[in-house]
Amino acid sequence: MTEVPDDLHYTAEHEWVRLTGSRARVGITAYAQDALGDIVFVSLPAVGDRVAPGAAVGEVESTKSVSDVYAPVAGAVVARNEALDGSPELINSDPYGDGWMLEIDVEDEGAAASGLLDAAAYRAQVESA
Repeated sequence: MTEVPDDLHYTAEHEWVRLTGSRARVGITAYAQDALGDIVFVSLPAVGDRVAPGAAVGEVESTKSVSDVYAPVAGAVVARNEALDGSPELINSDPYGDGWMLEIDVEDEGAAASGLLDAAAYRAQVESA
């Protein structure tokens, strides 16, 4: 079974979200990076860009395909993982750590997790795929 940390939230499109107060750190799940294969390029939004839930905010290119990355919450991008510019493979080796992609200043803290899956629901989705 693919690693699915219990302390994170997930989207049906395989992004993970770590909510800490008004900040949301976002990346793609171990399941997603495994399905993509060796990641060779990442395109991310600029700091200051506003994002909406479900909107494409970047791309991950692998040796197999190109896949969109979707914003899990509404807000403004406050950080992007610049290390991915030179080392996109960090997403393969450490998807929940050094392979994080961006941080969003969440627009509505109270509603941030409302459209997201918990670990058990995401596990069930992956197992049924």
